[in-house]
Order: sequence, then C-alpha cells, then structure tokens
Amino acid sequence: MSDERKRTAQRPRRVTAQTVAEAAGVSRSAVSRAFTPGAYLDAGKRKKIHEIAASMGYQPNALAAGLKDGRSHLVAVFVGNMRSAYDTEFVMVLVGRLNALNKWPILIDGGDGSTKQAIQQVLRYPLDALILRGGSMQNELVTQSSKIGIPMISSGRIVEAKGVDNVCCRNAKGTRLAAEVLVDAGRRRFGYIGGPEQFSSSADRRQGVVDVLTHAGLPLIAEATGEFTVEAGFRAATTLLQENTLDALVCANDATAIGALTAARELGVAVPGALSIVGFDDIDMARWPTFDLSTVCNPIYETVERVIWLLERRLANPAKPSETILIDPYFVPRGTH
Repeated sequence: MSDERKRTAQRPRRVTAQTVAEAAGVSRSAVSRAFTPGAYLDAGKRKKIHEIAASMGYQPNALAAGLKDGRSHLVAVFVGNMRSAYDTEFVMVLVGRLNALNKWPILIDGGDGSTKQAIQQVLRYPLDALILRGGSMQNELVTQSSKIGIPMISSGRIVEAKGVDNVCCRNAKGTRLAAEVLVDAGRRRFGYIGGPEQFSSSADRRQGVVDVLTHAGLPLIAEATGEFTVEAGFRAATTLLQENTLDALVCANDATAIGALTAARELGVAVPGALSIVGFDDIDMARWPTFDLSTVCNPIYETVERVIWLLERRLANPAKPSETILIDPYFVPRGTH
C-alpha cells in the first residue's frame, strides 16, 4: 500500500447521518427529522437518535441544511491587508457582528500574492455575500464576483457595479478638518505622505489637504508615497525632513504617521514644537502615550454597523438598487499638533 493510501486509510472519517441511522436502526430521513426543529418524529425515536448521535460525536451538516433554505451563511471577507492595524481592527469588529447574525466569515488576505487564486477558489462556494474591505482587490475580480450574482458590500472603496453596495469614509473631508486645524494654528509649510497610488483613499486624503492649502494661498511644499506602513512612513519622513523645512506633516494613515513621528524624533525635530504630525484612522496604537498621535477618526464601529445593515437589506431584496453610505470622520486632537 502506498504512503498516500495509508494516510487516507488512517484519516478519521466524519460520522454521517447514514452512520447514525445504521447504528440506531432507523432511516436516514428519520435522523434528519430528529435534528430539524419542528419536524415530526416520535419522541422516543428522537431521543434514541440523539443519544446514539452524541455517543458517536455526530454533528449535522450545517452547510447542507442551510442550502435547503437557500442560505449557506458563509460570507467571504476580502481584507485589504491583515498587516494593517486599521484593517485588523475593522475585521475583528466585523467578524463579531457576522457571528452574532449566525454568519461565518472566510477571510482572504489582500496583501498576499495569491489573492486572485484565493478569490477564484472561494467564489466556487455558495456564499451568502462577499464583503470587500479596502481598495486592493483587482477590478476584474470585482466584476467577476458581481457577474456571478454574489451580493457584495464594499467598505473603503466605492465600486460602481450592479448589485454592489458601498460604505466609505469621506476621506477628503477628514484631511480638510486636520489641515484647517493646522493652518489655524499658524502652520504654513506643509508636507504630505500618501499611500499606494492605486488606492483612491490616499488620493482623496491628499486632495483634502490641497483644498485647504489652496484656499489659504499656501503651497504643498513636499510629498511622498508609501505603503501605509510604519516603515514606509519612517523612510518617507526621513527624506522629506532632511530635504525640506516643514512645520506640518499630514499622513494618509496612522501607521505612516507613527513612522514619521519616529523619524522626526531621531532627527531631533521637536514635535509638536517645530513640526505638527497628523495621521488618519485613529487606530488603538495612536492612543498609546508613547505616540499620543493627533489624527482623524475613521469610525470602525459605525462603518461596520452600516456594512451589516446593507448586507441584511441586500439579502432580503437581492434585486434592489445599489446603495452608497458615506461616513463622516472627525478630528481627534492629541499631542502631536
């Protein structure tokens, strides 16, 4: 016998309804009725089946049972980047809300190189819905999901497609609020560190800064792009601060801002005395006393509640028109501005 056949033979087999039926001396349909609330079955026979099933470790196939009612209760969640503190916090809250609704998430990391293959594989499952978090999912995969008819909720990126609902932060408004605070405080020499160029959120956040500076008659002195990470923020800020005299630095997310704050400290630039630094998102780390980062709050709990609300509406009425909900951010003053 080959090693593979030996491993297969040694692998424990799942106890099925047929296995329980044979042990109890009943039909398979009787086992099914025994585990179906409201289904008719003699009380004594139901008790016997439950006892035998428990002794054998049998669990009904919830996926198969759900599909009879047209619901698998599986929800794929495409995460922008699990290494992003904001995305990780967002997914933690989202998973809790889905579980409370008896929905079971399948997580796909958008930061992995095998994303396309993973999405194509998961689309073979009878998903109740696909939740898109962040802006890194390729357009062709979004289109493919939409064509299959799987309900899709996009958070953080507006997807213009039939049957796709959206929840998105008013990104430009957030950085406008931050830039206005800095201009009012007397800051005049602004820099900006953005995220990946393909992310619409980064471009929108940059635009908010530019709008305020234009209105105030001020130029954007210097800018750089990064990867929404602490390391990228550190590298970009080190270069910007060595090559330019800045008194304000707006960053496209908190991780970037924390990297920039670290760079400023290593270069001996006083924050907030000589330089104001502001982030975006309000992740848990931004509140740490070590950083005490002034930032723009991109509300996670409100966003998740809106995603869940749209999901329930879409499942109740698959043919309804697409909806977009915009979330208002707000400035959080702390110790770096």
